[in-house]
Amino acid sequence: MDYGEKRTMILRGPLVKTLVAMALPIMFNNFIQTLYSLVDTYWVGNRLGTAELAAIILVFPVLYFTLSLGMGVNVAGTALISQYIGSSNSVQAKKIAGQMLSFALLMAVSISLLGSVAAPFVLRGMGAKGDVFLYANQYLAIMIWELPALFAFFVFNAIRQGQGDTYTPMVLNVSGVVLNIALDPVCIILLGWGIRGVAIATVFSRSIFAIYAVYTLFTQANGIQLSFKDLRMERKTLSHLLRVGLPASLGQSFSAFGFIILNAFVINYGEDTLAAFGIGNRLSMMLIMPVMGIGTALATMVGQNLGADQLPRAKSSVKTAATLSVSTMALGGAFLYLVSPYVVGAFIKDDASVYQQSLEYTRLIAMTMPLMAVFQILIGTFQGSGHTMYAMLMDMGRLWILRIPMILLFGWLTELGSQGVWFAMIISNALICLFGWVMYLRGGWQKKVIFNDKG
Repeated sequence: MDYGEKRTMILRGPLVKTLVAMALPIMFNNFIQTLYSLVDTYWVGNRLGTAELAAIILVFPVLYFTLSLGMGVNVAGTALISQYIGSSNSVQAKKIAGQMLSFALLMAVSISLLGSVAAPFVLRGMGAKGDVFLYANQYLAIMIWELPALFAFFVFNAIRQGQGDTYTPMVLNVSGVVLNIALDPVCIILLGWGIRGVAIATVFSRSIFAIYAVYTLFTQANGIQLSFKDLRMERKTLSHLLRVGLPASLGQSFSAFGFIILNAFVINYGEDTLAAFGIGNRLSMMLIMPVMGIGTALATMVGQNLGADQLPRAKSSVKTAATLSVSTMALGGAFLYLVSPYVVGAFIKDDASVYQQSLEYTRLIAMTMPLMAVFQILIGTFQGSGHTMYAMLMDMGRLWILRIPMILLFGWLTELGSQGVWFAMIISNALICLFGWVMYLRGGWQKKVIFNDKG
């Protein structure tokens, strides 16, 4: 890939063509990631049981919380590298890349060690009991060691994406996911490792391709190429990275922690409701893959154009991305509503309660999918501009200020039962999109966050 040509396309090419060309690999990658999650859900739900399915759903926000601590570095790296590339400052872009890798690996190993000790206490605190606790603890004890591989791949993805390359990360990530999907039935059925087999397949598959991804950062001369001296901690560059990345990390981590609390509320309605909650969320995640891809591509578009002092083009990129995303989600939501009985039935065949609740939740989500398009575009804009404080306010506000209090109020003041959870999620999405749109119109995101020096 010629990164010079990629930069020219981002700064001067047709907006729709550029956005779609960058977003398609991300969409495909996200689709494969979600397919892997659905395959996991299928094998666990149909070959193991409801307790095992509830266990992996319960653990998901815990894993997401640990991942979110590294996502801030990823977001900051993409914003800073894209803006430095846009301003033709490759020296600072390389410095940012080296600091990202060193800091991310150090943080990942530290979190894995701490998580190994804390896992049982966290699960008990979430309300896990009996078989659900047993299986969740088995699963989490292995999955926590996925972090070094994931954090390393976050760095690789941010470096390549900041330069406009969304294809290479997609190829490597999809390769890992395909291997993971292939290993699931082997580990679960053939080897009889049960829920531990799901975790082992995941950690092994991700680690193999993460090691190769990092290797290419040191060996491929096209674009940013690291050397070992770039890994030495440098106070000024690292502090710059953390200053941009900290709000993103806080927003992601508080959001993830909010989902832990949310799951603790949901499990009070029973294992059936928690399983339905997980199935509905996985289906909706598959549907929003296109807008997540567009939002991620938009972050690079906004970053490089701000770096090149092309604010009007950055704003036009946002408008074009919003139009594409909202129209896509309107069609996708209508399709999901129509086929929801069939797709929900594919995951739960023998439990009428889980099926009915999953169907109800999925249909509600389908009707409000355009809101998720708006949310992803706003997040992409704020992250690409490096003004991650705005993204943090949206992430945290949606859960802590809106969704969780609504669930409590619906539980205390109404007879909605589990439906109160579904309505709280939809209303919170609508209100946070309105809040984000107001912040966008105020224009604070339009200011660059990079140094002007070349050294």
